[in-house]
Amino acid sequence: MRFIVAIICFLGVQCAVCQTDTVFIDSILVQGNKHTLTRVILREMPLKKGDLVAVADLTGELKRSRDFLMNTRLFSDVQIQFTEWEGATNRVQLRVTVNESWYIYPLPYFDLADRSFNVWLNEYDASLQRVNFGVDFTHLNLTGRRDMLSAKFTYGFTRLYRLSYNLPYLNRRETLGLRSRVSFARNREFNYLTADNKQVFFRDDERFTYARFRASAQLTYRAGILRQHSWELGFHQNRIIPEVANELNPDFFLEQRTFQRYFRLNYQFSYDDRDVRGYPLEGEYVWLELEKDGLGFFSDRNGLTLSADYFTYIPLGKRLYANLAVQVKYSILRQQQPYNDNRAIGFGDYDLRGFEYYIVDGPDMLIGRSGLRYRVLSSEINFGKLMPLEAFKRMPFRLYLTADANVGYVNNPFSSGNNAYDNRWLLGGGPGLDLVFFYDMAFRIQYSINQYGETGVFFQFNTNI
Repeated sequence: MRFIVAIICFLGVQCAVCQTDTVFIDSILVQGNKHTLTRVILREMPLKKGDLVAVADLTGELKRSRDFLMNTRLFSDVQIQFTEWEGATNRVQLRVTVNESWYIYPLPYFDLADRSFNVWLNEYDASLQRVNFGVDFTHLNLTGRRDMLSAKFTYGFTRLYRLSYNLPYLNRRETLGLRSRVSFARNREFNYLTADNKQVFFRDDERFTYARFRASAQLTYRAGILRQHSWELGFHQNRIIPEVANELNPDFFLEQRTFQRYFRLNYQFSYDDRDVRGYPLEGEYVWLELEKDGLGFFSDRNGLTLSADYFTYIPLGKRLYANLAVQVKYSILRQQQPYNDNRAIGFGDYDLRGFEYYIVDGPDMLIGRSGLRYRVLSSEINFGKLMPLEAFKRMPFRLYLTADANVGYVNNPFSSGNNAYDNRWLLGGGPGLDLVFFYDMAFRIQYSINQYGETGVFFQFNTNI
């Protein structure tokens, strides 16, 4: 009998400790959303009604939920507080107050055809023939379900017509989504060859020399907050003029083809636990992609590529942050690929500090990155009555001193021999200055140096729209 009483007393003490050390999320109140559906906001929060959270972790979990809501790009500000806390039961009510951002961006479009501002300025003398201009219409939250509609029309270097729509919540459980896109583009000038690890262009002012059509549909599956799977089926059709295929680069589409068409099947997986996706300082990001080009309907293309990225961001103190990353690309089919599908360093997210003026082609690639960020300043500007749009009245900004070191290698067994950076380890890095506006808009000034002593000052601006 005494044993049973002792057990009951022990369990009672443990329950009392549990009530003291944890809180129960009894309800979540959302306010301030005039267009965004409440269930969409609750869907994007890691904290849910009915969760049991350690008291010591509550502040961190509130911040984490705020970060996830800000990462949706639907809000210019989010505040999450507990409004009621029953001491006897440790039941907590949360209040989520959002300030909705500006969703409609019918903006005039101006962009450079070249890979960076410095390439355009220093290698092409800021030629106006190498700019794109037009209209870029984007609605980030068309029906309040975080669905994005985008229409883009550009002239100049590239004549582009593109329409896309993304519905992230297709079913009642809000786990399936659907994305679709169609585009058509034509150029009078295009990059047909790489020489000395730089792009070589062909231009004809009398006619379009390169045309391409794209159509795709993508199904996404996202059971939780952090992980997402996607499957995409697309159709590609490309055409170049005979002079390029017959004389300048017979390997552009391989075998002197002037026409290329194929279906593409793509699988992607992502795990995203970063605090701020546009400018992360803490967390992890994993991205995997398996892409099959050519499904047997046409013989123009046959490729199978595996790509992977891993990024980790580590706070080292109140103001100092470190980041490490590895990016890999591997061509599973070891046959030669068309020139235009053989990109590696120098395109998209595969940039390498110290080699901003160069590109390196090849089926296999490895990039390693390391960096430090030190926050010098954190403040905000209040425009008050000067800014009629509520979402932009306050402009928070932060200033960081940075230092980066990169290493890269591209394996190119089909190298022509006139590209010195193929099949060679490349080292570069340097200091920089990052100015971050609002939540994730970053303007960067970077000084770069590579292993060959080449230096330069480079500019970059990312709006994350």
